[in-house]
Amino acid sequence: EVFKYAGRGLYEKDKMTFTLLLALKIDLQGMKIKHDEFMTLVKGGATVDTSTAPPKPPQCKWVPQITWLNLTELSKLHQFSGIMEQVERSDKLWKQWFDKEAPEEEIIPDGYNNSLDVFRRLLLVRCWCPDRILPMAKKYISDSLGEKYSEGIILDIEKMWQESNKRSPLVCLLSMGSDPTPLIEGLARKLRLECRAISMGQGQEVHARRLLQQGITSGGWLLLQNCHLSLDYVTEVLDVITDTETVHDELRLWVTTEVHPKFSINFLQTSIKFTNEPPQGVKAGLKRTFAGLTQDFLDISNMPQWKPMLYGVAFLHTIVQERRKFGPLGWNIPYEFNTSDFNASIQFVQNHLDDVDPKRGVTWICVRYMFGEIQYGGRVTDDYDKRLLNTFCRIWFGENMFQSNFIFYKGYTIPKCSKINEFNEYINSLPSTDPPEVFGLHANADITYQSVTAKSILDTILSIQPKDSSSGGGETRESMVYKFCDDVLNKMPVDYDPFEKKSCLAKLGTIEPLVIFLRQELDRMQNVITAVRSTVMDLKLAIDGTIIMSETLRDALDSIYDGRIPGAWKKISWDSSTISFWLNELHDRNTQFRSWLYNGAPKSFWMTGFFNAQGFLTAMRQKVTRNHKGWALDTVVLHNEVTKFESIETIQVEPQEGVYVHGLYLEGAAWDKRNSKLIESKPKVLFEIMPVIHITAVNSTTQTDATRMYKCPIYKKPRRTDLTYIAEVTLRTSQTTHPDHWICRGVALLCDIK
Repeated sequence: EVFKYAGRGLYEKDKMTFTLLLALKIDLQGMKIKHDEFMTLVKGGATVDTSTAPPKPPQCKWVPQITWLNLTELSKLHQFSGIMEQVERSDKLWKQWFDKEAPEEEIIPDGYNNSLDVFRRLLLVRCWCPDRILPMAKKYISDSLGEKYSEGIILDIEKMWQESNKRSPLVCLLSMGSDPTPLIEGLARKLRLECRAISMGQGQEVHARRLLQQGITSGGWLLLQNCHLSLDYVTEVLDVITDTETVHDELRLWVTTEVHPKFSINFLQTSIKFTNEPPQGVKAGLKRTFAGLTQDFLDISNMPQWKPMLYGVAFLHTIVQERRKFGPLGWNIPYEFNTSDFNASIQFVQNHLDDVDPKRGVTWICVRYMFGEIQYGGRVTDDYDKRLLNTFCRIWFGENMFQSNFIFYKGYTIPKCSKINEFNEYINSLPSTDPPEVFGLHANADITYQSVTAKSILDTILSIQPKDSSSGGGETRESMVYKFCDDVLNKMPVDYDPFEKKSCLAKLGTIEPLVIFLRQELDRMQNVITAVRSTVMDLKLAIDGTIIMSETLRDALDSIYDGRIPGAWKKISWDSSTISFWLNELHDRNTQFRSWLYNGAPKSFWMTGFFNAQGFLTAMRQKVTRNHKGWALDTVVLHNEVTKFESIETIQVEPQEGVYVHGLYLEGAAWDKRNSKLIESKPKVLFEIMPVIHITAVNSTTQTDATRMYKCPIYKKPRRTDLTYIAEVTLRTSQTTHPDHWICRGVALLCDIK
């Protein structure tokens, strides 16, 4: 009962976190799990220093770097002490196991299948396959707490009403597309009770007070909707129902609110909290949409195009909402599309069909523009998201949608129905789970989604661990961080000598655009080196008790222990998944800058290592423009060619014009090196390293053939926003695959995938 009480007040994304944490804490208390095993589960190899980790043997090249660091950390546990040698010895067996669709269901090599209990299997799966953590965690929860805890909590609104009383409100925490009003009003009708509803907002408090007074004296239910818009009134309501001596026994106060940081804590503590999230998937989304339509509305137009177009808009509405769960692969920015967008779109379709000339048919350019730029497109702020939305409108809305062979995806078509119940029957026949291809994505998108969800859960568990120095026994937090600081100091790059730097830059040519860019990058690099050195030295002094542990130093201590990047460092540098990767990148960036400063520009540039990669490409454009008489910078655009160079060692000389860049990763597709074109990703391979790319600049007045070319954005990190965007390059597609296919796949180049 306690579990149900707590669980029903959590969103779906948090229920799994809560249940897993509950199981882990109970097993820690019962000594079934050791503290170091728990920390390995939540942190993995985040604190492993990449420079001291054992190198990957040649036969284990297929093992991802983060997995190798996870295994390094795992090998510190007694039960897994020999795992590195075993993987090296039986690499083929481990690769076969790793490549399976659901490795947690398969036989684990080297005798681990029989020697590991469910939790230790979870540890192994966590280190090898981040995308399989959730299914394995559910097995662990079932094993630790019992089967019923791994299943979802079903909302029973009548049971909640029975638990409540006249002085305890029932609060529904709203989420996208959820509204409990029909459920509450339906229960009131069933119990033959009066339910008075009011939507809160400016000036509604007067009416709410009157209705509340009515309820206190004569009973019945009061439903206050959207209370996040009247926070002061929420506090007033609580005072009224707790301070009034005689309150009618049948009074029940129902409240709906979005999550708000200033919502009254007292109100929440005295209330019964619940969430009512809509189920996920195309089937559930279409059911929700069609639940709001009537037969009269279906019969409103006698044009033959009306019903197929209505269903087409409903399908588009569901897809744009469901793509959100795939993160940046789905949409760069998660937009809050809602029912009003759908209603406005079908209203437009209805009006358009009323005005249309039956001989000429639907004006598709107008329809696509209204959906892609106005009704749904009005919410979309990112250029590449706008391009994706317009692509869906172009592919799905045309004369072909009225043909019998039209499909959105295999098994998803437009039904030939005239009655609302026929549509509902067809929707009920759709599969309950959808392959990512329905949304235009590759099957690998599901792996990305599962990995990101699992990482979010483990990060949340890690962030709420107690910060005291002796939690869990063993070496204290302080001594571990002290050692780490010593290690960082020993490996820190030396500062740049200002006089030496000035003379080297002068030799390279002070007014050269790329040299000016280098000078700015060196200044930024020096800031980072100074900040890191200062923080770790101060942190050592604070741990020794010589100086006071400030807020910044406390954050640094907690972050370093958790394997995260201290906030003060991140603010002036770059993001990374773990502190060891971040420090590694610090050394790699510094190596590139030093080499450029003392030995001249490299043959190929590692673009990931720049603070301002956009500035680098602008400097290159300036350089090319200066070399051509009569060219103006504002008419010069980027032009690129993917070379056959797979490593920088094979490059003999730098290009005559422009630059070679390396180290970019392709997400959402693979690259056919022989034929130099985009192809589908291999199963389970989420990112593919690209060959060296030659980027130069051309005068935009010279036209280039852009057919069969996919315009591919480059981002610094997997999070695709305006802040991480660098530039756009063109990648060749095959004769049989239209660039639209890759737009739907969410294909992009990333400088860094960590």
